[in-house]
Amino acid sequence: MSTTGIDARPPSSIELDRRAFRRQQTTRSTLIAIVSTVVFAVAAWIFVINTPGWSRVQQTFFNWDVAVAAFPRVIEGFWLNVRVLIYSVIGVGIVSPVIATVRTLRGPIWFPLRALAAGYTDLFRGMPLLIVLYVIGYGIPGLGVFPRMPAEFWGTIALVTVYSAYVSEVFRAGIEAVHPSQRLAARSLGLSYSQSMRRVILPQAVRKVTPALMNDFVALQKDVGLISVLGAVDAVRAAQIETAAYFNFTPYVVAGLLFFLLALPMIRFTDWYTARVRRREQMGSIV
Repeated sequence: MSTTGIDARPPSSIELDRRAFRRQQTTRSTLIAIVSTVVFAVAAWIFVINTPGWSRVQQTFFNWDVAVAAFPRVIEGFWLNVRVLIYSVIGVGIVSPVIATVRTLRGPIWFPLRALAAGYTDLFRGMPLLIVLYVIGYGIPGLGVFPRMPAEFWGTIALVTVYSAYVSEVFRAGIEAVHPSQRLAARSLGLSYSQSMRRVILPQAVRKVTPALMNDFVALQKDVGLISVLGAVDAVRAAQIETAAYFNFTPYVVAGLLFFLLALPMIRFTDWYTARVRRREQMGSIV
């Protein structure tokens, strides 16, 4: 009998019973999860609406009329946040691999560059982003060397400066996680150090640290709202203006929901990708 004939045989009754049992267990688990979630949500809602101050909180933070009136200005500022996010991602994607590569250079001749890169990452990973925004956004223009630039420009520079320090360490961890034999094999094939890094080491490193990079991207999506401290009329500053106009905090809730909707797809994709990588790594180890 040919191999094709063997592979085409229908599953046995025992295997069919196993599949039916798995489907039954999956359906049961799904139903239990749905019911428990609904019960918890209803209980939480009943508790909240029966608290003594719920009516005041609802009027102050969840006023539909104020939300509708404030939405055009908040969404206009939100597009500024999106533009800053795009430019920041591009900047971090360019600067951070360079810093990570510098920190992995071998030989005493590169010590000054390694020390400079290490000092950079230590400084900006340890300094709060808000302080960096103030120093770059107000300090650098105060030197009078650069032409007058909008506040979102300096906010983007501050975000790139801080997040490049974080992401460069993620890249460096990925580079060092690649087995040394990969580097030695690349050099034995005649590749230079830069060619080995570009064609062999960095592609493997990026695959290893992709989930961590996605988490940093989610964090960056939220922190773009901090550029409002420099005077940029983004979603947060627009919400502040509308709050002062209506004496109501609902515009802040509107801005928060917009940031949440921006981050949600990446959050879900990050969770899916992380679970996928974990399954691939554990494949064959589950008994």
